[in-house]
Amino acid sequence: MESVHFIEWCLENLNYWTVTLLMAIESSFIPFPSEVVIPPAAYKAAAGELNVFLVVFFGTVGALIGAYFNYILAYYLGRPIIYKFVNTRFGHMCLLDENKVHKAEDYFLKNGAISTFVGRMIPAIRQLISIPAGLAKMNFKQFTFYTVLGALLWNTILAVVGYSLHSVVPKDQLMQKVQEYSKEISNGMIILGILLVLYFIYKGFAKPKNGVKAE
Repeated sequence: MESVHFIEWCLENLNYWTVTLLMAIESSFIPFPSEVVIPPAAYKAAAGELNVFLVVFFGTVGALIGAYFNYILAYYLGRPIIYKFVNTRFGHMCLLDENKVHKAEDYFLKNGAISTFVGRMIPAIRQLISIPAGLAKMNFKQFTFYTVLGALLWNTILAVVGYSLHSVVPKDQLMQKVQEYSKEISNGMIILGILLVLYFIYKGFAKPKNGVKAE
């Protein structure tokens, strides 16, 4: 209960540090939607209380910190311990279960490194995609690059939504509108992710073999 009050306090007192902290929580295995952090912070930026570019920057830094947490745990603890953890009472309190982690791992194995980028924008996968990356011992620099890229794009989109709503939506209706738009954005990101995966598959098949140029 105290953790709930803490998060409520952070949301009521949004600044660059609370944005970083909440986005780090959101990006770890603890369930907490980024949609209730970045859009309200961008909304405040439109009112002149914050800088929208710094909101995106610190939101991305927080997302990277949370992703590192999952990655390092999975990298060093290994698959058996991770799966054992998600089946504990605490794991269930964090809304984790074996099926969700398996789904994220399967997604990662099917799509490779690009899934770390695309997965950052897909609901139910976004918070967990760092775990299979750690289990697969993905290159750290590559993991960082794709995580920052995906988080930056997602946070930018959410910031644009929050910033643009300032002039047309009263503050008490903000979260309702954000939830409506976030569903549409998430669906759009899923489509974009599928297109990107198909593109990389196409590039893989189209790549000339043995240094012979395609006619």
